[in-house]
Amino acid sequence: MHSVSSILDQDIKYLTGVGPQRQKILNQELGIHSFGDLLEYYPYKYVDRSKIYHANELTSDMPFVQLKGKILSFETFDMGIRKKRLVGHFSDGTGVIDLVWFSGVKWVVQSHKVGKEYIVFGKPTVFNGRFQISHPDMDDVSTLSLNDMGMQPYYVTTEKMKKAGVTSRTMERITKTLLTKLPPLPETLPDYITNPLHLVSRDTAMRCIHYPHNQYEMLHARERLKFEELFYVQLNILRYASNNRKKYKGYLFPKVGDVFREFYSKNLPFELTGAQKRVMHEIQKDMNTGRQMNRLVQGDVGSGKTLVALMAMLIAVDNGFQAVMMAPTEILAEQHLATIKEFLHDMDVHVELLTGIVKGKKRKAVMDGLLDGSVKILVGTHAVIEDNVQFSNLGIAVIDEQHRFGVAQRAKLWAKNTNPPHILVMTATPIPRTLAMTIYGDLDVSVIDELPPGRKPIQTLHKYEDQTVSLYNGIRTEVAKGRQVYVVFPLIKESEKMDLQDLEAGFAHLQEVFPDFSLSKVHGKMKPVEKEAEMQRFARGETQMLVATTVIEVGVNVPNASVMVIMEAQRFGLSQLHQLRGRVGRGADQSYCILVSGRELSSETRKRLDIMCETNDGFRIAEADLKLRGPGDLEGTQQSGMAFDLKIANIAQDGQLVQMARDEAQKIIDADPECNAPQHAMLWNRLREIRKSNVDWAAIS
Repeated sequence: MHSVSSILDQDIKYLTGVGPQRQKILNQELGIHSFGDLLEYYPYKYVDRSKIYHANELTSDMPFVQLKGKILSFETFDMGIRKKRLVGHFSDGTGVIDLVWFSGVKWVVQSHKVGKEYIVFGKPTVFNGRFQISHPDMDDVSTLSLNDMGMQPYYVTTEKMKKAGVTSRTMERITKTLLTKLPPLPETLPDYITNPLHLVSRDTAMRCIHYPHNQYEMLHARERLKFEELFYVQLNILRYASNNRKKYKGYLFPKVGDVFREFYSKNLPFELTGAQKRVMHEIQKDMNTGRQMNRLVQGDVGSGKTLVALMAMLIAVDNGFQAVMMAPTEILAEQHLATIKEFLHDMDVHVELLTGIVKGKKRKAVMDGLLDGSVKILVGTHAVIEDNVQFSNLGIAVIDEQHRFGVAQRAKLWAKNTNPPHILVMTATPIPRTLAMTIYGDLDVSVIDELPPGRKPIQTLHKYEDQTVSLYNGIRTEVAKGRQVYVVFPLIKESEKMDLQDLEAGFAHLQEVFPDFSLSKVHGKMKPVEKEAEMQRFARGETQMLVATTVIEVGVNVPNASVMVIMEAQRFGLSQLHQLRGRVGRGADQSYCILVSGRELSSETRKRLDIMCETNDGFRIAEADLKLRGPGDLEGTQQSGMAFDLKIANIAQDGQLVQMARDEAQKIIDADPECNAPQHAMLWNRLREIRKSNVDWAAIS
């Protein structure tokens, strides 16, 4: 007797009905190599076949129906050169309908017998006053018991598969063959998890996902399989995080000293928001446990993340350590440096910059200062993780927009001291909780969900390209008040030349419309020095309008700018629109974001623009983005060293199940931190199997 696992490991070519030809197609098109792979290739929809209709009940607006009856006769009609149409006159005793085939005519006549009883399935239409079904599914009544007839599964197939004759029906048949061969499948979740959650067994779930008799069975099967998939993802992440915590000691920062106190009492520009205070307490607690901190701080643009990060760095300085802040671009690093220096004005804290443009004597001086410990805070790009950059005593690393830094780059940071420094990750791309639990599963998440006092919510409006007169009048009104304006054009890598032309043409047009304004222009093809000079002119208020491609998406801070105009807004993703909008609304004045598009919009694009006009809440926008685009497309998920290899669960739609799976996995880790308790053996063995055959989710961070 073969074990179930040895059967599931068998090559798909040994399954009756597959053979070498189909094996090749299934390997190439669907990555199905074994019986087990086929079992986990789930249907994407079902059609209810539990009811048999009568011919005299048919109407032309019915979806798929099935009838039980006999073919009375066949008739062939010529349709031009070598083309025939075959009509089978079919009766169930209440009326006659036509079954029609336009191809495979010879095969149909050979394999279907007049006078034999069949179950016919398809979509009824009316032709010349008679009901007909084209290319129906036909099953011999003797091979199909009515108990079988529940919901018919439909499987995704590719063009190549269809050409080779491997249709959804083929997939259904070979899956059915496999299920009849399989002995009961062993359980992969213990009953102390499945019983309280009322989950059906794995065997029931696998059989009912492919052949449910009704909606109820199908939903129960889906819930069980989704939960299991998400549970093992979370168990792996939490196991990894727990091992890391045990393995890596963190530096203790017990005291809040003079530097922090001086900053808090003299330099703090405004009272901290409740959310900032809460996050600060969470960070302080982490740095006092003796474990290495790994914390993600999420907060919308302008919520004060940099200030929180600076205060965490000052605590490190007070405890005799150095701090580093890494940004993804030189422009952003310089901006952080300027912000930090402004915050620390008149304080004796040595802050330096290290990017690709810091060269020669200046670079050497910075490196020496890091080694002798006189440089307390370093701000830079990934240049700071190069091997020759040595710190005297690095205690905390702040990473801005973490998805721009790969796993290997972050690992280099850890090697900068005998113990790895505390890690604080900041992102202004709000990530829905369900996704954060999966992408950043090993990080503790803090959220700054309040804007500093005195900020007015940005008003977002959608205008069409033929409504520019009112748009230009609005811009004039704002500039007359002394405000400034951004105008952004889209940038799509493949057509950079065209985009540049768009930008140049747009710039020339705006110069004509506003002859009395000074305009700045910024795009990716400019030298960094020119770009910086133009940005600075705008920041100093010498130009009223900055016309740019999306290079301004992150990190330009001009509180006096109150209008953001986004041209061809339909070409931007939701989170990108939200990031761009965050460039305005940084002062106390009312700010506006105008989305300009053509009138021809797909329903999904219209939804995107509507959501932007309805809410300023980055988390709501991220949730919507996740639902519209799916997890794989979200900025950040692809670069973070992981793939979403989920076969049935969907992180966008299964938020509750993600949370449930997380809670159950956490209970296991809390009860069995060493991962060796006998009552959990089934779980750890299964996790090892999954990891061997799948993505190692633990390598995420």
